[in-house]
Amino acid sequence: MEKFDKLTGIAAPLDILNVDTDMIIPKQFLKTIQRSGLGKNLFDEMRYTPDGEEIADFVLNQAAYREAQILVAGDNFGCGSSREHAPWALLDFGIRCIIAPSFADIFYNNCFKNGILPIVLPQEEVDKLMDDAQRGANATISIDLANQTIQGPDGGTISFEVDAFRKQCLMEGLDDIGLTLQKAQAIDAYEETLDAQPWR
Repeated sequence: MEKFDKLTGIAAPLDILNVDTDMIIPKQFLKTIQRSGLGKNLFDEMRYTPDGEEIADFVLNQAAYREAQILVAGDNFGCGSSREHAPWALLDFGIRCIIAPSFADIFYNNCFKNGILPIVLPQEEVDKLMDDAQRGANATISIDLANQTIQGPDGGTISFEVDAFRKQCLMEGLDDIGLTLQKAQAIDAYEETLDAQPWR
């Protein structure tokens, strides 16, 4: 998993409440277990017509936001089913951070496990960042995970809270497998004791 320390990038405004995981990545794209390749289908039903043509007014189809790395979203982001493909699709598109007033619990947890930083802020602070994000190519926001701050395009700073363990995992690039491999020496030692057992 890629480490997350500091991120400066374009923020895309998605001012929609209750964005569920089927909106993020529709069910027909869940056949794969590969984490890559899903970015092209992110928000598929909002980005494309049934004929596959881009819908021009959808935010991620606009020139200023095609390279967005930050998403400023509405309340209850990631609700619905628990599909891990949702953070996979966001990450494959290039989204490394999502800022919203609240997240669905399972989606929130899945973000950390896949290298995405979900930030919960009060509605009034999200509204300010949403307004900043609507500036298009000038909507550059900087995230400093170590210091737990967000700096907007005007230089204003907002502080955010994050669980210390999840913060450490993101900063060190550790997913569940990475955490397990940190104990590789102890695991190997245990396996050696099993080899000495008479039933082996």
